[in-house]
Amino acid sequence: MTNRPKPSSVIFAKDIIKLANFYRAIAEMLEMHRDKDHVVLDEDGFQLVIHCIPKRIAATITITDPPLVREGTPIKICLPVSAIESSRVKAAELGGWVGPKSQEWEARGFRACDGHDPEGNVFQVRENLI
Repeated sequence: MTNRPKPSSVIFAKDIIKLANFYRAIAEMLEMHRDKDHVVLDEDGFQLVIHCIPKRIAATITITDPPLVREGTPIKICLPVSAIESSRVKAAELGGWVGPKSQEWEARGFRACDGHDPEGNVFQVRENLI
């Protein structure tokens, strides 16, 4: 056992509540903390921090419907899920998207599919093949 903080990723968001609700539902994470600038979600050794974009910057950002997908970023979060199909349904209900079954692929004991959240950030869901 180590005395280090949990690994985490930060997603900067225009609407932290909407994005926190999205990721909490998709990845079945628990909300550990919430204040006006952050929501911290936790899942078995990993934390996802939804951090608000400063108001002066957020005012210059328009989120379209559907959102413009930000495919040009060099980082993608991969989240374990119980079932890709249920993630697909939840994502659609919450303003995001997980690709169709035809876009799923398999590697190293899991099945994966990419999607995007309500603000256009690309992520991947992974389910065990076992």
